[in-house]
Amino acid sequence: MRFIRNSCHPKLRARPFGFARYISRDTGWPLPWVVGGVSVGLLVSAAASPRVGATISARGGRPVLATGALLLALGLAVLGLSPNLPTFIAGWVIIGLGMGMGLYDPAFATLGRLYGSDARSAITTLTLWGGFASTVCWPLSVFMVEHVGWRGACLAYAALHVCVTLPLALLFVPAGTGSASLLPRRDEPLAQSDGERRNFLLLVGVLVLCSTIFGLVSVHLLTLLQARGETLAAAVAFGAMVGPSQVGARILEMAGRGRHHPLWTMRAAVALTAVGVCALAFDLLPVAAAMVFYGAGNGILSIARGTVPLALFGPVGYASVMGRLARPAQVAQALAPTVGAVLIARMGSHATLVTLAALSMVAVGVVLLLGKHGMDPDSQRHA
Repeated sequence: MRFIRNSCHPKLRARPFGFARYISRDTGWPLPWVVGGVSVGLLVSAAASPRVGATISARGGRPVLATGALLLALGLAVLGLSPNLPTFIAGWVIIGLGMGMGLYDPAFATLGRLYGSDARSAITTLTLWGGFASTVCWPLSVFMVEHVGWRGACLAYAALHVCVTLPLALLFVPAGTGSASLLPRRDEPLAQSDGERRNFLLLVGVLVLCSTIFGLVSVHLLTLLQARGETLAAAVAFGAMVGPSQVGARILEMAGRGRHHPLWTMRAAVALTAVGVCALAFDLLPVAAAMVFYGAGNGILSIARGTVPLALFGPVGYASVMGRLARPAQVAQALAPTVGAVLIARMGSHATLVTLAALSMVAVGVVLLLGKHGMDPDSQRHA
């Protein structure tokens, strides 16, 4: 599904929403509706996330991840075979359910459910390999669209989910649900103290702010860079630097072997993102350097998103906490492209970048408050 928004191929991304424009030209469907399918999927995923987290907490992650793979396959097949726009949007509804059950947040919840406080290493490894997804899928998507069309690409990805993702979930995710000591009791609240509730709200704030920035930039990056005077070819090249920067930052985090508290990872992620966005907004660094900082921050925030809740709230009820955290962040990510389009149209690209820079600085302030209360003394010293 990433291929609709994220291709960096110059032929198909001559303008924003390259693959979406390709679909719109092929079908005659309005471009806003084609692009809006992604937002529909994210909103459906957000709606399902708390229930998904609670299900993983109660029953384990294997059935959830396996069902997610099937739903992703079904949704992609519906996209590929859709004869009209309503069917196309229905496909995104199905994909949204699959995303809620099969992407990072349910995977993190599954690892936390299985390994408890020792899940940090597994989460870091998962995000490291996940960082190669765009590197592999962008050129693969371009190849398939050029040779079998966008419908063939959808069907090919559906087959990959059935033939690869589903067997991986069934064969390699343990059937056990983890230690009974990690299960929250029905009458046990997930955030018991004022400090924990405060940290939960602050964490929601950080994730919403960062998801807004990432969601807007991922769709409008070429527009923003070209408005700065970059050529299309240069903008595509700069955008392609984000993926390797994500992977490189995750490798450095993995090399640290958990010697520092996860809060430092999140603080570094937010700070790096702020440096990258502010550098673009105020021309503080070369564009290449700004994109490296931005990509690095984006990369390690994926790790922090899974490890910080585990460190702050503990393994008991971790899957449910992850489900509750996912909803507001996914809503922000779903709405960000539309908000970005309005900002660019009404205020211009420079003002939009300044707005993003302001949001990134607010995120820095919020993340510095996170963890100041509600942590045990040992965790506090390491944070």
